[in-house]
Amino acid sequence: MKITFLGPAYPYRGGLAAFNERLAKEFSSEGKDVDIRTFRLQYPKFLFPGKTQYTESPPPQGIRITRLLNSINPINWIITGFKIKRERPDILLIRYWLPFMAPSLGTVARIAKSNKYTIIISILDNVIPHEKRRGDKIFTKYFTRSINGAIVLSNEVLYDLKLFRKDIPVVLCPHPLFDNYGKIIGRGEALSALNLDPRYSYLLFFGFIREYKGLDLLIKAFSDKRLRNRNLKLIVSGEFYEDETPYRKLIKEYNLENDIIIHDHFIKDSEVALFFSVADLVIQPYKSATQSGITPIAFQFEKPVLVTDVGGLKEVVQHGKCGYVVKPDPKSITDAIIDYFENKRKVSFIKGVKKEKDKFTWNKMTASIIEVFYKCLLEQLIKAM
Repeated sequence: MKITFLGPAYPYRGGLAAFNERLAKEFSSEGKDVDIRTFRLQYPKFLFPGKTQYTESPPPQGIRITRLLNSINPINWIITGFKIKRERPDILLIRYWLPFMAPSLGTVARIAKSNKYTIIISILDNVIPHEKRRGDKIFTKYFTRSINGAIVLSNEVLYDLKLFRKDIPVVLCPHPLFDNYGKIIGRGEALSALNLDPRYSYLLFFGFIREYKGLDLLIKAFSDKRLRNRNLKLIVSGEFYEDETPYRKLIKEYNLENDIIIHDHFIKDSEVALFFSVADLVIQPYKSATQSGITPIAFQFEKPVLVTDVGGLKEVVQHGKCGYVVKPDPKSITDAIIDYFENKRKVSFIKGVKKEKDKFTWNKMTASIIEVFYKCLLEQLIKAM
């Protein structure tokens, strides 16, 4: 079976690229002929909120990656579509996360499947984006009408997809654990590498920072007087994708300059293990969500997680067993943090995380994609009869 991926991959950075590369390796280990077609141009510079789109990490080994697609050049979309059409992969696997990408990805999909052979399957991170813009529904409709089947990572995305397509095979498969970032590092070694005081316990907020991720809620929660004098610090690790001034003002307003440690840059793949290895509790105080790649990293490093009761976050974290699911407000977040430390939940929650890890394997994701593929073939056979 030949599978061609279309989506972010090296030299681009971030969770989407890491996911695609790891999934390609899994398919390759199962004997599939796999390659990835990524972007020549992913975002124009003026549209990208971060400092750079590119990784400093070395290219992944054992994966064929070709830079091919230009997200804003219609002529390139046509050329890319016809190239894939001629190559006749069994599956064109497209990653979809943002309506901005819909015109390019949808055009390539339509041309590629016109060979009457290639099946178009999309892994959908979001159908309706967190930050809505004019034209989102039109673009998303254009893309979703181009696919033969889909993988969704949460029930939230499944519900949103049904607003656009109810006539295609869909399988829900949660985000597998991110085992791309190395092994758990001893606490002492990780603390030393990050120049952190071993006398303190550490909460971790990880990932790029945007309004919907609720860092302001966490800062307010952390300002609660009940958390003072507990030898507790908050680590904020990630690049600001918006103005950082309001967050800095909050920290100053609550006199938390000495209690919140900010690493305001994109965390390299080689550094991820350090941050998760020192964390006592990983916190995702999101105001809206579909699912998140942070929980799979935390679970891989056997760390309990506190998430808010929004989107698909609660589908992965079992409340009271491997973490907390709380309301998206500061008091609820603070109450859970206090419960975690006062009632010494760490050992029991880590046991809970270890039990959950087997649910989120990469071979379950590959099996789900192949299941969708055969369902699509069956539908085509029925229509042809």
